[in-house]
Amino acid sequence: MSELRLLGPAEIRDLAELLDVTPTKKLGQNFVIDANTVRRIVRVAGVQPGDTVVEVGPGLGSLTLGLLEVGATVIAVEIDRRLAAQLPKTVSTLAPDVADALTVIHQDAMTIEELPQSPTRLVANLPYNVSVPVLLHFLEHFDSIRSGVVMVQAEVGFRVAADPGSKVYGAPSVKAAWYGTWRTAGNVSRQVFWPVPNVDSVLVAFERHDEQPGDEALRRRTFELVDAAFQQRRKMLRQALAPVYGDSATASAALEAAGLAPTDRGEQLGIADFVALARVP
Repeated sequence: MSELRLLGPAEIRDLAELLDVTPTKKLGQNFVIDANTVRRIVRVAGVQPGDTVVEVGPGLGSLTLGLLEVGATVIAVEIDRRLAAQLPKTVSTLAPDVADALTVIHQDAMTIEELPQSPTRLVANLPYNVSVPVLLHFLEHFDSIRSGVVMVQAEVGFRVAADPGSKVYGAPSVKAAWYGTWRTAGNVSRQVFWPVPNVDSVLVAFERHDEQPGDEALRRRTFELVDAAFQQRRKMLRQALAPVYGDSATASAALEAAGLAPTDRGEQLGIADFVALARVP
């Protein structure tokens, strides 16, 4: 496909003024104003013509246009009524030939459990305050999502992609690993956003496992154990998991049955370890 005219700083500010939109910290709104960054995200995500991409928090449409430019069908989920109403108009003006490939859903992303089409990729500049819950929600509810790239606050991105033993490894790392493999895919300059955020950003890429470790009941049990293990991450697992099992002796017995040391800490365990523990009757 031929290149579209993507949004730059002037267009972003004009649209914000038109809609009387002031980016808010509450909604985590920082709009991308650099076309090169948009095309880089689309390229890293490996989006191909014909892909169905779900985008969460499209804002004024910077990334949406970049996805449409390569021939993707885009389902954009936007919580802000003004932004949701404007996005189809922006695309119709700047990219009339591909406007039909866009569907906008005005809804809180955390409440969505059905989409008009099954997305194969998730590509988004996620609002920083809800990035991990949104990621996990979409991976839980849409098995069709096989891969994706999200732009998130650097601290969050490094945590999601962390390996066991890392200082930033935690509950988000383990829960993300239930669904797939994760990696950081490059830093993003603060200067490509308006307004300029006071935090750094990174791209995080993922590929979904061919098969999940288990069914929904096992996932819930595994996540319960993960939450308990990291709620008091400095404690040994036999103590941290005592509230789940009733006491530390029962927790110790379950850990040993799963082949784990009761004196380990949560940060030492990978997803396979937590799954093994969750399988213990």
